[in-house]
Amino acid sequence: MALSFRLRAAILSVAMLLAFLLAWQLATLDGSAASNVDPEYAKLMGQTAVGGKSAMPGPLDVGRKLWAHLIDPFYYKGPNDQGIGTQLAYSILRVAIGFGAAVVVAVPLGFLIGLSPLFRRALDPFIQIMRPVSPLAWMPLALYTIKDSNISAVFVIFICSIWPMLVNTAFAVAGVRKEWLNVARTLEVGTFRKIFRVILPAAAPTILTGMRISVSIAWLVIVAAEMLVGGTGIGYFVWNEWNNLSIANVINAILFIGVIGMLLDQLLGFFTRLVTYPE
Repeated sequence: MALSFRLRAAILSVAMLLAFLLAWQLATLDGSAASNVDPEYAKLMGQTAVGGKSAMPGPLDVGRKLWAHLIDPFYYKGPNDQGIGTQLAYSILRVAIGFGAAVVVAVPLGFLIGLSPLFRRALDPFIQIMRPVSPLAWMPLALYTIKDSNISAVFVIFICSIWPMLVNTAFAVAGVRKEWLNVARTLEVGTFRKIFRVILPAAAPTILTGMRISVSIAWLVIVAAEMLVGGTGIGYFVWNEWNNLSIANVINAILFIGVIGMLLDQLLGFFTRLVTYPE
């Protein structure tokens, strides 16, 4: 019996992963390129010329560090030495607060823009000017005015999260089929009931798609923001481990960042499918 498509895809994925890990392991054992490098310069760049082996860790070294993180993710040995689970928790909390605040602002404002051509025309210039601005460009202003690094990081998450949700919500609300609105008007349905019973169900898939985009951007931005403000968070962890020349921990942090980002995306993707294809 032929293998199913999903099983064949899984086998191919595993084969590609094993091939990548093998190539990585072999590459870190080849020290020919490092043999003529000055030792001090090599140390600065995270390499070594001693013993003919690159200081870039191989998958086995990274795996040992990964296991150490997994068995004790929440250890505390001082403010500058905390477990990767604790650092991820700080980052997730900041993203949750900033993203939640963006939802509270963007969805109602998107409804207003979608329902009112006047507000849409009036607010469009502001949205078009503010939307392309890099979220990190707000960080110096936030630090100067708020004077708190944690709140400043949350503010940056809020800024980067609001625009995809706002635009998608306005687009979805404005695109609700006129026939449905006409039926609601014929039945003399009240404004709030029309919003919650007609417009919101029709616009929900697109709104959740905007949220899915926003949370992905927020998770990208929090790493860079925490590198700037320092203190706690997975971004700070990456920068601190780089300063300690612990490349294996940096690679592990990158792996955890990718996994958490995937889980956040899948969570909102699940809710999107739920409202798009209800049982």
